[in-house]
Amino acid sequence: MIDLINMASYKPTIGLEIHAELNTKTKMFCACPNDPLEKEANKNICPICMGHPGTLPVANREAIVKLIRVGLALNCTIESRTYFERKNYFYPDLTKGYQISQFQTPFCRNGYLEIGSHHKKIRIERIHLEEDAGKLIHDYDPDWSLADYNRAGVPLMELVTRPDLDSPEDVRLFAQELQLILRYVNTSDADMEKGQMRVEVNISLAPEGEEKLGTKVEVKNINSISAASRAAMYEIERQTIALEAGETIVQETRGWDDVHQKTTHQRIKEGSADYRYFPEPDLPPVVISDDELESIRVSVPELPEQRRKRFHEEYGPPVSDVEIFVVSRELGDFYEEVVSELKRENNPESGEPKDYSKLSKVAANWLIAHRPENTKITPALFADFVVRVSGGQITSAAAQTVLEIMGKTGEDPEDIIREKDLGQVSDSASLNVIVEDVIAQLPKVAQDFKNGKEAAMKALVGKVMALSKGKANPQIAEQMLREKLK
Repeated sequence: MIDLINMASYKPTIGLEIHAELNTKTKMFCACPNDPLEKEANKNICPICMGHPGTLPVANREAIVKLIRVGLALNCTIESRTYFERKNYFYPDLTKGYQISQFQTPFCRNGYLEIGSHHKKIRIERIHLEEDAGKLIHDYDPDWSLADYNRAGVPLMELVTRPDLDSPEDVRLFAQELQLILRYVNTSDADMEKGQMRVEVNISLAPEGEEKLGTKVEVKNINSISAASRAAMYEIERQTIALEAGETIVQETRGWDDVHQKTTHQRIKEGSADYRYFPEPDLPPVVISDDELESIRVSVPELPEQRRKRFHEEYGPPVSDVEIFVVSRELGDFYEEVVSELKRENNPESGEPKDYSKLSKVAANWLIAHRPENTKITPALFADFVVRVSGGQITSAAAQTVLEIMGKTGEDPEDIIREKDLGQVSDSASLNVIVEDVIAQLPKVAQDFKNGKEAAMKALVGKVMALSKGKANPQIAEQMLREKLK
């Protein structure tokens, strides 16, 4: 990092362009499979997505619905009538020489997303739908490249924010929250390592107090959210140094070099006029009726921020725990089912309802520490396990064993505890014999405790646990030891 303390103060202005591949069954304008995991090159291609003369595209309705669902989740206005356009440019991974995209009439406009604990509002200018290009492979020889067109024609959404971000942290928070929303509404898996979501950072600097924005620089080839944040930080430092040296910032496209942690020049940035947009002649306009829009609206599920608020109000775990249940949606769903089981078991129809808040906290702690993924543990079994742990029927060490066996066999925890003799010893008569034996075996340690050495108690309790083979209740054992050694 470069020391900027003694340099003039410049205000960064940041906007984002984020692309995400949609998880549809087929490509955007043909019936080829949309399979991002396909390893065989050029398997999922046809004359339409390869742009052969005389072929006619047909718009994928599933992709349009999924895009609109994102727009509704991001508080956008949805265009009732829109159309596709041709974006003309040549590149080896774009066989047609043009991309079917949108410019004048995107499906979604004027939305926003609130980020961070202060709910900073980032305005969204547009979200439009287009087709992805293919992929070039440069790994074999410096003199030539290979082209894989499996990705060509895959539905791709592009989201453009207004320049409302002003820090690398804003970049990180926005990208993370958008990634969660895409997954919640089942529009994209948004796995950046697989290229399913790509972030481009547009950043400019201007002196503090200056209303006019500085020259915009676009950074591409960013393959992770953390890299996007680092790229923004690097550009702030690079542009600050350049401005301090009296240099002029050039409007350009730069790439992010993750190995050397810096941006590098790629090309002079094109403007929209360079792409010569015009309406796609082979596709009719898309008209969305009020009934269709309402049908899509009701399909939007609970969103991440709504879940945060609800989990906090209903279950009350720490903010850090809530965030885990929000980010890992499946784990959060499992937790809710466990709590539902705990409510049902501990609030019978007859008799006084019991407080299950302690049980729900124990459930959260164990679920976060030992996530029941790809196991045979059901929410009902886990709830039973939580009741036994919370009630002191098994020690923490024994609970680990019970949970491991449950995951492999799906057995009831009660059966496992009985079969493996893992029940915790809590009754006074049984523990009294062990406690007295420990005091007899460790007279010096017992005397140290009497003399005021509090640390000696840990050794005494540890010996009780050893003699009981880990089955003694440590809290009760410590209480009995203290009483006997007063």
